[in-house]
Amino acid sequence: MAYDVVVLGSGPGGYVAAIRAAQLGFKTAIIEKESLGGICLNWGCIPTKALLKSAQVNEYIKHSKDFGIDANGTPNFEAVIKRSRAVADKMSKGVQFLMKKNKIDVLMGFGKLKAKGQIEVTASDGTKKTVEGKHIIIATGGRSRELPSLKIDGKKIIGYREAMVLPQLPKSMIVVGSGAIGVEFGYFYNSMGTKVTIIEFLPRAVPVEDEEISKELEKNFKKNGIDIMTGSEVTSVDTSGAGVKAKIKTPNGEVVMEADILLSAVGISSNIEGIGLEELGIKTDKGKIMVDKFGQTNIPGIYAIGDCSPGQALAHVASKEGIICIENIGYNEKKYNHKPEAIDYNNVPGCTYCYPEIASVGYTEKQAKEAGYEIKVGKFPLSASGKASAAGHTEGFVKVIFDAKYGEWLGTHMIGYNVTELIAQTVTARKLETTYQEVLNSIHPHPTISESVKDAIEVAYGEAIHL
Repeated sequence: MAYDVVVLGSGPGGYVAAIRAAQLGFKTAIIEKESLGGICLNWGCIPTKALLKSAQVNEYIKHSKDFGIDANGTPNFEAVIKRSRAVADKMSKGVQFLMKKNKIDVLMGFGKLKAKGQIEVTASDGTKKTVEGKHIIIATGGRSRELPSLKIDGKKIIGYREAMVLPQLPKSMIVVGSGAIGVEFGYFYNSMGTKVTIIEFLPRAVPVEDEEISKELEKNFKKNGIDIMTGSEVTSVDTSGAGVKAKIKTPNGEVVMEADILLSAVGISSNIEGIGLEELGIKTDKGKIMVDKFGQTNIPGIYAIGDCSPGQALAHVASKEGIICIENIGYNEKKYNHKPEAIDYNNVPGCTYCYPEIASVGYTEKQAKEAGYEIKVGKFPLSASGKASAAGHTEGFVKVIFDAKYGEWLGTHMIGYNVTELIAQTVTARKLETTYQEVLNSIHPHPTISESVKDAIEVAYGEAIHL
């Protein structure tokens, strides 16, 4: 079985790369060991957003009187989980349709590089076959990272996969890690009625975000009954009893905390073991496959994209890396008319879908100062937004950072209602090298949350109208 392009893994990097390859006229195959769509569609981005929507609906019901409506009801946890799985299944079937539409061969099984241009595929029944590919793209993704003190057993110490399909709602949960996975699940389970405590090793929650975002999230979470212990570390967990007993080293000494279940959300590890990298001499570093700006490894004809390579572990990054990788291959083989532009990893948006939502791109205030910029900072509270007040969601703010000398848009950091839908404006504007004047001269619709970005820029330049 010989192909122009063989993609190993069908997540948002792999399946997008395969479709783009087929569009450019390459004979293409994709190898998948489990479900089309990978972790994102089946166990990550999509089903978690379905869970979070159920949490949001539950919150609306709990606060319906604030909107002048008497409504009551309690969440049916099993039905919530069932809906999430149905959404994931629908999306996976959508990828199956796209494979057929684009005439991409789907080979189910575990793929391992055997030689340059060859992959051995082992099916679930143990049968093996060899696939040849002139260009092989590794898109094997990642999984929950395990700490030595937090070995996942799938029952009392769980990862994100188990957290999406628990058979019953736990009364209490310890969440270790306050990145996107930790705070999203923390918010979801708290909304469903679980007593949630989040443990974070670093000094603040969501530590990759701007410091003011961290403070605002911590304030809102604590107001809603979620305990957050920062600067703390789980040193050991006893699972011999009915639940878990976690020893936690805190700034004020060691404490023991009990809960029904512990969710380990301390990041992800790349799936690069056992796929033949060592045998072919493909270079890796710190658990990632080393690549150039077009995804090329040190071995010609073999590429890597997505979570198994060094860029941010985000679905939209994987998709763009896949497209750039294929278009560069197409350019070299005269199937594409120009060399693609490499990703600017400092202009990649990050979104966290807890409530309040978080969205950010570019420099934080601290990073901008450390980079030597003289900056102008504007911050607009959503409590001053007419749309946010009408929606009943006035928590949070929009914060913008500009270079004082040239008016360059350095970064945006938002926390609040629906802000994940707003961040693309900053990404596009930064890509186009837009200045603050051009944004202020672009009319924003009223009333919307989006106009809060304009309002924040007005604050930065001393032109605030609504504050």
